[in-house]
Amino acid sequence: MIMTADHLPPLAALKALDAAARHGSFTKAAAELHITQSAVSHQIRHLEELWGLALFRRGSRPLALTPAGAALAPVARDFLERLRGTLAGLRAEEARGPLRISLLESFALTWLVPRLSEFRERHPEIDVWLSTKEALADFASEQVDLAIRLGHGRYPGLHSTFLLREEAFPVCSRLLIERLGMPRRPAELARFPLLLRSDLDNSPRWDDWLRAAGVADLPPEHGPRFPNSHMALQAAIRGQGVALVRSAHVDGLDGIENSLAAAGLVRLFQVHCPADSAYFLVCPEGTEERPRIAAFRAWIVEQAQRSQAQYDAELGRGAAAPP
Repeated sequence: MIMTADHLPPLAALKALDAAARHGSFTKAAAELHITQSAVSHQIRHLEELWGLALFRRGSRPLALTPAGAALAPVARDFLERLRGTLAGLRAEEARGPLRISLLESFALTWLVPRLSEFRERHPEIDVWLSTKEALADFASEQVDLAIRLGHGRYPGLHSTFLLREEAFPVCSRLLIERLGMPRRPAELARFPLLLRSDLDNSPRWDDWLRAAGVADLPPEHGPRFPNSHMALQAAIRGQGVALVRSAHVDGLDGIENSLAAAGLVRLFQVHCPADSAYFLVCPEGTEERPRIAAFRAWIVEQAQRSQAQYDAELGRGAAAPP
């Protein structure tokens, strides 16, 4: 008889053949497979009809295989064992393999990297590989499992998890205050060099904060410009001017105020300008529950909630709602 694709049996039938052949009993096979004895008998009958071969001698005690059944049962068992072994190996490889994450360099350096040691302690079997870039990750063409994006959370075809929302506020170094004095009102920033950003796509910006502070007549047009707020922050640390920082960029493990103090920085005023975007963890839809991805998602959400709660506590307010 020539075997064709139409003669390939369902997996459930092969499992019934294997169990019945090992136990010499439909009843014991049913107990192993957690189905009824009649269901086992039906699966065996289906195989016999599919192949045109008798597999068991009915009425014998214990149940005996026919020559055809004796030839096919080991093949079924070998197939099932190979399938289980291959799946187990693939799952183990999936659990051990690197977890590739794409994100902005500034967020990686200031927020994620300082916290990664805790993830490593919790999941030593997962190696995290970070890739920093300004452009959005392309899951279709790049080797990347997760991305952390600054946006509004609407990404077609991607599963999106809210992490945290940023706010902006001005800081400067103690050295600059010693030189120019402490500004008492936002309008006094007119006598300070403001460190400006040239990345037009990210917010909030100086004109947003000044408007919130009630000094919209102080347009920030002159001063050194930097490609991102992280670089402007480094200039502020060196006393070059006042930087408008984003909260995630100064949110250390022990809180924002302690991080600012450690860097020799002072927060100016209690005027905070919320960003209209937030950080989201994204991955292709359908992959969010894969073991490595699910483990990182659970961990980073926990870290983001802790970070947000600490920041809100420093401001003396309730937790910010996700967008």
